[in-house]
Amino acid sequence: MLASKSDTLPDFLFDGPATAPMTVALAHGAGAPMDTGFMNSLAADLAAAGGGRWRVARFEFPYMAARRRDGRRRPPDRQPRLLESWRAAIAALGAGNIVIGGKSMGGRMASLVADECRVQGLLCLGYPFHPPRQPDRLRTAHLADLATRTLVVQGTRDPLGDAPEVATYPLSPAIRVHWIEDGDHDLVPRKKSGRDKDMTWREATDAAAGFLDEVEGAR
Repeated sequence: MLASKSDTLPDFLFDGPATAPMTVALAHGAGAPMDTGFMNSLAADLAAAGGGRWRVARFEFPYMAARRRDGRRRPPDRQPRLLESWRAAIAALGAGNIVIGGKSMGGRMASLVADECRVQGLLCLGYPFHPPRQPDRLRTAHLADLATRTLVVQGTRDPLGDAPEVATYPLSPAIRVHWIEDGDHDLVPRKKSGRDKDMTWREATDAAAGFLDEVEGAR
């Protein structure tokens, strides 16, 4: 872990070597911390897939870090504070050779600073295109003009943006969507699909690894 220097600079949890030439910074979703089963699996497997080329850095927003300290559940911080945490994390890790993103809200907040901070890529895992059961409250305005190379890994039945819905959104040409068949917001399929979460999470990791290869090749 890296000690914080301010109330917005987070502690980091690292997978992969400190000497890796590329850093992949990931933030958590609104209701779960940085060390869920999915985040642990993704970080470890992605670092391994990089063969020493990628270091994965996870962090928590202030409200989640406070919950870790005292166990009290809190609502997410307001957007300006979340964005400032992302800016602080990017500054600490180095913007020159970094891909940012994360699960749900973490990826959404990253998408709002990606162009501004001139990062190399954006990786969103289960993007919340709209709030639950509110498909008219879209969170897509900035995605139409996003310039940063982006991969969204999304379940086809994600209630925060499923395949038929996302097909109607005006997304930037810089954004590519990898669909996890029958996946929900956590990229978990139903049993009747014939697959399980280990299989779909592995697919998500493979898609992310392929994306990072593309980012490296474009530098």
